[in-house]
Amino acid sequence: MNPAVPAHEPVEDEDRWRLGLRGLTVTRIEVDAQLRLSLGRDWAVVLEGPARLGPVAGPSVRVNPATWGVGVGVGAGAALPLFGAKVLSAVAFKSGSLRLVFDTPLMLTCAPDPEREAWQIAGPRGSLFAARPGGGLDVRPGSQ
Repeated sequence: MNPAVPAHEPVEDEDRWRLGLRGLTVTRIEVDAQLRLSLGRDWAVVLEGPARLGPVAGPSVRVNPATWGVGVGVGAGAALPLFGAKVLSAVAFKSGSLRLVFDTPLMLTCAPDPEREAWQIAGPRGSLFAARPGGGLDVRPGSQ
């Protein structure tokens, strides 16, 4: 870790942003037409498009924020095991994909959607990372 960069500050690499969320805990999960994970007091992950959730080294299930689903892994209810989990890694790829790894050890991934913003992450001081419709990444690192 670079000591010049505060622990929860995003860092840009050539093909991705390391979001600086390591150690933050999922303190709240909200579901309506979106799936929202609150991380600590200052950060929120909002999924509007389908995502995948599963063990880091194993099969994943589809998480669709638009539905609770009847079976496990169909709707947003599949994300409930993330409550209380700590973030180990949070990466927003410049292609528009998102990867969050938790200590449970579950991994949540979300690809860009061709027609809408599939996900966004908002943080303190106006920080915002969002998948563009069709791919790519919108970035507003926030004021220092």
